[in-house]
Amino acid sequence: MPSIEPHLSMIGRLKGSLIQLTEEIDQMIDTIDIEESNVLNKFEQIHHSFHNVQTTTASYYLKLYLSPFTAQYDVLSTAVQHLSERRHGALIVIQRKDELDSLIHSGLPLNADLSYSLMESIFYTGSPLHDGAVLICNDTIISAANVLPLSEHKADGKKLGTRHRAALGLSEQTDALVLVVSEETGRATFALDGKLYPIRTTGVV
Repeated sequence: MPSIEPHLSMIGRLKGSLIQLTEEIDQMIDTIDIEESNVLNKFEQIHHSFHNVQTTTASYYLKLYLSPFTAQYDVLSTAVQHLSERRHGALIVIQRKDELDSLIHSGLPLNADLSYSLMESIFYTGSPLHDGAVLICNDTIISAANVLPLSEHKADGKKLGTRHRAALGLSEQTDALVLVVSEETGRATFALDGKLYPIRTTGVV
């Protein structure tokens, strides 16, 4: 069970960030009637601040969600960071309590020790395995090039790419946690319980 002290520290930092955001919003409300006030610029600043709080918090909880199911969180974090920096798209399934065999298809068995170098080689652009999903159970890469069920839902009304739809599709039907790296933007997210959460790829809590 995770120590309560880091959790309380994170909650304290989250409260502090939210208080600061509230003060920024209050200041915006106080100055919105001033004709010279650049409202759009302040909206952008608040959006940026909120996004930073969201990604930092999601990154922290990602570690909490994964720690009981793999001892290789740091390996996963490094792999996602490197893939994000290179804009190599990736789809990584971490099995938790639910069995996934009936929902994951066409994978190539690997049964290899989890390492960031192997993960990066799998998702290297041009690799025959890079388009599918990797399945991880405990500290082992079970298979690659897996096909996942696609979600029919949209995130906040936005059209999603195939990787994100696949991540949501599996997370809607199981308790699996699915990491996604966008090939277009390099941004990293994780899917859990049918929702997507942005995460940091540097300075993960």
